[in-house]
Amino acid sequence: MADHAPSGTEDETGAGEELAHQFAPQAFTAEQLESGRKLFAGACDFFYAAQALDHLPEPRGIEVAFAGRSNVGKSSLLNALTGRHALARVSHQPGRTRQLNFFQLEAAPIVLVDMPGYGYAEAPKAIKRDWQGLMLDYLRGRPNLRRVLLLLDARIELKKADETVMELLDQSAVAFQIILTKADSVKPAALARKQDAIRALAGEHPAALNEIITTSSATGFGMDELRAQIASFAKD
Repeated sequence: MADHAPSGTEDETGAGEELAHQFAPQAFTAEQLESGRKLFAGACDFFYAAQALDHLPEPRGIEVAFAGRSNVGKSSLLNALTGRHALARVSHQPGRTRQLNFFQLEAAPIVLVDMPGYGYAEAPKAIKRDWQGLMLDYLRGRPNLRRVLLLLDARIELKKADETVMELLDQSAVAFQIILTKADSVKPAALARKQDAIRALAGEHPAALNEIITTSSATGFGMDELRAQIASFAKD
């Protein structure tokens, strides 16, 4: 696979440069960023899908799971992160996928796990019902699961569904890190307020990391930092 560079129109590139100028992503060293580049310059291939706990693949390497509401842009982020246009299917009917999809990185023993979106349901009971069984069993019992990356849409207010999932992650004692998506669609002042609010929110959850990463799949903003973060797991 070719080395990655943010792709898109001149307007998209300009938006990415403006974001980078106004909102410096989480600080990583040049060495860490290079490790992330090398990791995702290699192949990343789908190898397994599971719809039941007893169908999970044997643990291998380190697993990093991606979770979020069905319309948060999870598939677009995975495609931008890996530099593949169709690694993760971008559905026109969010919430259809009800399985765990596993993708193996070639350059290091790291597996990306695409978790089902938790749909449009807002009621806590509905979210808990969606995440009963496979989702919670996977989170609680997977020995090589290193972290959940919880995607939140930078454009909209936090939903009750997101709060419910954070509580479930706390209860499962699974370390999670919040990733803001679609930052290119938010004006600077509003984005700054959103970042502050999400950092404060993370501080209220015992399983959450304080550092957040702000991204845009459209411009590539934040992807270098997210790659570096994932690459760091291989060195721990």
